[in-house]
Amino acid sequence: MNILLLKLLLTPSLIGVASLAGRKWGHSISGWFVAMPLTTGPIMLFLALTQGTAFAARTSAGTLAGAFSLVAFVVAYARLARHWAWLSTLAASTLAFGLVTAALQETTFPLVPLWAGVILVLLLALQLLPREFGSGASDAGLPGRWDIPLRMAIATGFVLLITGVAPVLGPHLTGLLIPFPIFTATVAAFAHFQHGPAAAISVFRGLLMGLFSYASFMFTLASLLDHASIGVAFAVAIVVVLVLQAGSLWLLQRQRD
Repeated sequence: MNILLLKLLLTPSLIGVASLAGRKWGHSISGWFVAMPLTTGPIMLFLALTQGTAFAARTSAGTLAGAFSLVAFVVAYARLARHWAWLSTLAASTLAFGLVTAALQETTFPLVPLWAGVILVLLLALQLLPREFGSGASDAGLPGRWDIPLRMAIATGFVLLITGVAPVLGPHLTGLLIPFPIFTATVAAFAHFQHGPAAAISVFRGLLMGLFSYASFMFTLASLLDHASIGVAFAVAIVVVLVLQAGSLWLLQRQRD
């Protein structure tokens, strides 16, 4: 199948399913779904098919490092949302993402210490989230019939953009930019605007719980793509995601109960 056709079909389908599930089960589950590599997974697959496995492996390592920037976005948004409106909070947290990304641009880390560092930062971020998130975990839907198509269009456009400019940016910078939270920001900003800061914080708690599997997915790809076939590397990475996501969902459900 044509690579462009894969991009245009796979990405919006995955995002649409995730959005519907999040709408049905609440804000924290929406955040949990966002953490799954629904756009980054297809991006890595497209890069492996078009740019080669070595390029995709280095990009996966860069994306793993980009989790530091994503955590900076999450913590900044969650801490500021209680005091600022959604637009100013979004702007400040995007700035935090950009500053951390700029700091990481000229820095590389060995793969195993990088993964361990991301896991530790995720654990710390969970402790830094404000605790009053429970009232935001409502079952209220996000606005309008256009909401899910808009998310699908944004996510697909992001995949097309990143895979298009990747050869120019190189694998490290491409990887750092891939975690830019376009979909996360959309979900959290809608929740913040409609339901208040507690809803956005609930989204981020679910997101952080799911990012452990996201980080492990990228670690697996970065480790295997240079040594195994594309099919084997992605199959193992998907199994890792499913196992860890099942565990994080169980923990989320226990917290909700």
